[in-house]
Amino acid sequence: MDNMAVPVPNRIVTEADVAAGHAHLLRIEPRFSRISGPLPLRRRPDGFSALLQAIVGQQVSTASAAAIWARLQAADLCEEWAVAMSTEEALRACGLSRPKVRYAHALARARIDYPALRDAETETVIATLTSVTGIGRWTAEIYAKFALGHADVFAAGDLALQEGAKLLFDLPARPSEREMRDMAEAWSPVRAIAARALWAYYREKTKREGAL
Repeated sequence: MDNMAVPVPNRIVTEADVAAGHAHLLRIEPRFSRISGPLPLRRRPDGFSALLQAIVGQQVSTASAAAIWARLQAADLCEEWAVAMSTEEALRACGLSRPKVRYAHALARARIDYPALRDAETETVIATLTSVTGIGRWTAEIYAKFALGHADVFAAGDLALQEGAKLLFDLPARPSEREMRDMAEAWSPVRAIAARALWAYYREKTKREGAL
């Protein structure tokens, strides 16, 4: 059967969407069948808190990000208005570095129209978010994938994705961001499913988490 004959979701909203996208991915690249078990949905509500949580997760382990996020929640510092009014000391006490305090304040003061992003194209979402200090493409792509459910976004700069690809495809070295992005082109229009698969494989082989 031709790949185009398989229904492919353009948004990942339910477990059924993940399953449909996974089936399509396996037709594109059968080596993804080496990953055992169902792939995770990993959806979260959109809005300020989801994007702040992505900032918290930048360049730290999943466990560290979870601990910092828990402290922010306990301090009632997860909402836009609260972060905008907070002091550097209050955010630092929750575990944020000085740069991330600056990023959190910049995000709170950007007044992004989050509902308007729900129906926006992926590149529009990325352009809107990366205009805010401290939000790079990785953070914007993570938001588009998990908070908005975009099916064809990848986050090629993610080290765990790169390592997962190295392990799954028996590569001699971990691919660079550019190499990873080029590789992922073949998995369109379900690159977000491929990302879930590579994170799952990374976790399976290393016993470490690789996604937020």
